[in-house]
Amino acid sequence: MKKRMTSTPHDAVFKRFLRHPETATDFLTLYLPEAIRQRCDFSTLRLQSASFIDEDLRAWYSDVLWSVQTTCGTGYVYVVIEHQSSSDSHMAFRLMRYAIAAMQRHLDAGYKTLPLVVPMLFYHGATSPYPFSLNWLDEFADPQLAKTLYGCPFPLIDVTVMPDDDIVQHRRVALLELMQKHIRQRDLSGITESLAAVVMLGYTNRRQLRMLFHYMLQYGNTAEPGVFLRRLARRLPQYEETLMSIAQKLKQEGRQQGRLEGREEGHRRACRKAADARRCALPAVCYRMASTKRWYRRSPDCRLMNYSRCVVNVLPRQPLPGAKIRRAGLR
Repeated sequence: MKKRMTSTPHDAVFKRFLRHPETATDFLTLYLPEAIRQRCDFSTLRLQSASFIDEDLRAWYSDVLWSVQTTCGTGYVYVVIEHQSSSDSHMAFRLMRYAIAAMQRHLDAGYKTLPLVVPMLFYHGATSPYPFSLNWLDEFADPQLAKTLYGCPFPLIDVTVMPDDDIVQHRRVALLELMQKHIRQRDLSGITESLAAVVMLGYTNRRQLRMLFHYMLQYGNTAEPGVFLRRLARRLPQYEETLMSIAQKLKQEGRQQGRLEGREEGHRRACRKAADARRCALPAVCYRMASTKRWYRRSPDCRLMNYSRCVVNVLPRQPLPGAKIRRAGLR
């Protein structure tokens, strides 16, 4: 029987060797940077899965991934060892991707801090020496600028500590910043003047205004949104129609919500009366109208039965479209 030959014999031999703990220990002892090697407890060396799944569900693989505990504390060091028999101009970036993936897996396992991940490349290609840099920052058109960016904390725009007077000067993003800074406040009267000043500058169109005020009303904690809108409308007469239409819509939605809650409360009371008459517990699902109707239809004790204290007319098992629960009062 003829054996099937692998298409990547160099890779296969390398992986078979470096997946043995003793071989890996010797390899890492020889080639790890000194400062990291001194921190490694090689008796804890463990082979890890070298396959990773990214957010697009695409699988990609490093050759060998080992983990080792450190001699100080409870930290971990991961070592990604990649084998190459040919050069790759983007190998540094590829190794960085493997390192980030190993860090993410570590966090997904429940750890709170990032581990050190050491990417290493084993090369034996025809071109000698290896022709490309293994510093991933060198792959940028301006490596020095990339080093400045990625070697420092990332830019932070924290509006929670910005004075409102500074935010007002931010032109087309000022209104967005003010809204999101104060979205959780119950009383927005303190920013009425700032909001009016920003709108008066004319950097925000009516569509953006409508969107931001709807956002404030739907997701904010404002105690009296109608009062706030009317107060703002007095300072912005040219936008009064827009603001008052939002306030009117809010008022209508409040009425509709009140009617809906009243109807649901009526159905819950009817359900409780039926349950009380039979001395049975009210199902926990009877919190919404649809659930109450289903309980009426399914309960064997609540089908067109006259009780000494109340009469409940319930829906048939297959109600006609538009059918409603009718509740008779006490006898």
